[in-house]
Amino acid sequence: MPLVTTTEMFKKAYDGGYAIGAFNVNNMEIVQAITEACREEKAPVILQVSKGARAYANHTYLVKLVEAAVIECPEIPVALHLDHGDSFETCKSCIDGGFTSVMIDASSKPFAENIEITRKVVEYAHDHGVVVEAELGALAGVEDEVNVSAEDSHYTRPEEVEEFVAKTGCDSLAIAIGTSHGAYKFKPGTNPQLRFDILEEVSKKLPNFPIVLHGSSSVPQEYVKMVNENGGKMPGAIGVPEEQLRHAAELSVCKINIDSDLRLAMTGTIRKFFNEHPDKFDPREYLKPARANIKELVRHKLVDVLGCAGKA
Repeated sequence: MPLVTTTEMFKKAYDGGYAIGAFNVNNMEIVQAITEACREEKAPVILQVSKGARAYANHTYLVKLVEAAVIECPEIPVALHLDHGDSFETCKSCIDGGFTSVMIDASSKPFAENIEITRKVVEYAHDHGVVVEAELGALAGVEDEVNVSAEDSHYTRPEEVEEFVAKTGCDSLAIAIGTSHGAYKFKPGTNPQLRFDILEEVSKKLPNFPIVLHGSSSVPQEYVKMVNENGGKMPGAIGVPEEQLRHAAELSVCKINIDSDLRLAMTGTIRKFFNEHPDKFDPREYLKPARANIKELVRHKLVDVLGCAGKA
């Protein structure tokens, strides 16, 4: 099937109590690993591209990689999404360039300005058959182009969501309930806890409306350990507990973004490979096990965390 929007995906996810995995892609091996796992588990998927990924790999290359995945995996729904679009121009470029979904992130702006910018993107996107994700609240952390200090972060205010959605016409809403970007989400020894009270209040005000969680990588400790045992230095890298993400997916969260986990799997695997095979230099030899480990990690997310296996 051709690339799809997230509209039908989210309706089924909301009604079914599961979430769609939104995985950031940067190269061929990551695209292959994600889509092969989704094909085998019969799961819908959102492949998302950040501004940083477009700068690194080039818009055209990334789109063509995703189109190749659609050809190879025709039985699963695939949406191509812009992650954290920071301007109307960036969103327009992706809409014109074949994306089926875009995010406009004006969450750092005052409320009225966020509405104005988001509405402009929504109008253009809807005219071209593309859906729009917006954001209220600000997540802390660093990931690609996103860099928000803890002091500048704030939870989503449930009292604002109805007005925001009504005035912008956005199709889904990313909210801040305690997740954060990057691999260092929580301090060692703390008990990470998402603000489900905020999520539930937002859900009451926006019934049947798809909610999105960013900064939701779990930072698998086996890969943190693999990185550190093979020359890396990642002390205190801790993510969101997977059981909390599963609970969020059972509520109104229809899309959960996962990025750092895949990068950790790739980096840890490659570091270990070079330590065990210092004479090797062929990229195919070290990227093959990296791709395999990403695939197994994605499979785990689909089955045990998102609950979307078998939902294609």
